Amino acid sequence: MVMKTAAIIVAAGKGVRAGSPTPKQYQSIAGRPVLAWSLERFLARDDIDTVLCVIADGAGALYDAATIGFASARLRSPCTGGAARQASVHNGLKTLAGQGFTHVLVHDAARPGIDDDTLDRLMAALDTVDGALAALPVSDTLKAGGDADVIARTVDRTGLWAAQTPQAFAFDRLLAAHEKFAEREVTDDAALAELAGIAVKLVPGSLRNMKITRPEDFAIVERLLMETTYEFRTGHGYDVHAFEPGDHVILCGVKIPHTAKLKGHSDADAGMHALTDALFGAIGLGDIGDHFPPSDPQWKGAASQVFLKKAVNEVVARGGSITHCDITLICEKPKIGPHRDAMRMALARIMGLAPDRISVKATTTERLGFTGREEGLAAMATATVRLPERL
Repeated sequence: MVMKTAAIIVAAGKGVRAGSPTPKQYQSIAGRPVLAWSLERFLARDDIDTVLCVIADGAGALYDAATIGFASARLRSPCTGGAARQASVHNGLKTLAGQGFTHVLVHDAARPGIDDDTLDRLMAALDTVDGALAALPVSDTLKAGGDADVIARTVDRTGLWAAQTPQAFAFDRLLAAHEKFAEREVTDDAALAELAGIAVKLVPGSLRNMKITRPEDFAIVERLLMETTYEFRTGHGYDVHAFEPGDHVILCGVKIPHTAKLKGHSDADAGMHALTDALFGAIGLGDIGDHFPPSDPQWKGAASQVFLKKAVNEVVARGGSITHCDITLICEKPKIGPHRDAMRMALARIMGLAPDRISVKATTTERLGFTGREEGLAAMATATVRLPERL
C-alpha cells in the first residue's frame, strides 16, 4: 500500500499561560512566528503530502500574518478548531477524511523545535505499526504532592516517558477513535489510541522539541532553536523613478497625495522595488527585472507587493528568515516623515514581520541632482536575512 500522509498542526489554543494576549503560536521567536517554524519543517518533507493547520475561530488575520511567505500547494486553507484540543484534532481529521490519506501526524504548534530526525523515526515506525509518538524518558525524580503541597510519596520513574508531538497514526483508525470516544476527555491522541486498542510505539523525541507553555519558555526554546548553525547575509537594492503628471505617489505600500506621480511599468513603488532587490541580492537570486521583466505586459500597473512577496517567499523556501530591513527614500517632496509609520506597518503586513524589524528613513540631496530638481526620486534598501548554513 502506498503511504499518503497528512500533517495536522493544532494551533487553536489561546495560550493564556504564556502571558500575552496574543496566542503563543503567533508570537515571534528567533525572528519568526512560532507557528512558522513547524510549518517550514513539515512542508520541507517530501514524505508529507499535505499540511493542515487548525486555528481558532476569528484567528484568520493572525494566521495569515504568520504564514506569509508559505506558497506551497501542500499547505491547505486552515480549518476551525473546537473548544478543546481533542475537538480541534477531530475537526482537522474530518476536514481531511475521504481524501485517500493513509496516515496522519498530529503536532502542537507550540513545539517549534521539531526536527527531521524525529520525523524520520516516526515515519519509519508507521511502516510497521498503526501508532507512534515522540517521547523522552523521564529523568527527574518524581514526587506526588499531598495536602499543602507536602510530598505524599515518591513515584517510581522506571518505564515512564514524557510524551511530545508529533504523534503518528493510521488515519482511519485515529479518526474512528475520535468518533467513538468524542465524549471522553483526554490530553493527547495517544490516550485516545489506547482507548481504541491501538498499539502506540514510543520513538525517541528531542529536547529541542520543547513545548512553549510559560513566558520564560520563549527564551529557552529560542536558545534551542538557535543551536542550528545559521549564516547571515546582507543584500542591497537601489531604484529610481521619474515623476510624471498625477496626483499621488505610492511608496512602501502607502498612497501619498502629491503634485505628480511616479512613472513606471508597475505602480512604480521605488521603496518596495529597492527592498525587493535587496532581498533577492541577499540570497543570490538576481534582481527584480529577472523575475518580473518590464517587457512582460502582465506586470503593467501591478502592485509592487506582488514582487516583494515573491522575494519573501524565496527566502522562506530556503529555510531562511528576514531579520531586518532598512529603506532610505531620497527626494525633496513629498515629505516622508508623516507617513513613515504607515509605511513600516504596510511592509510589516506584507512581509509577516514585526514592525520593529523595518526601518524607513528619508533624506534629500540638498537641491542637487535630479532629485534636487524634483524630477523624480530614488530609494535605497538593505536587507539582512538568516539562512541555514550549508556546511
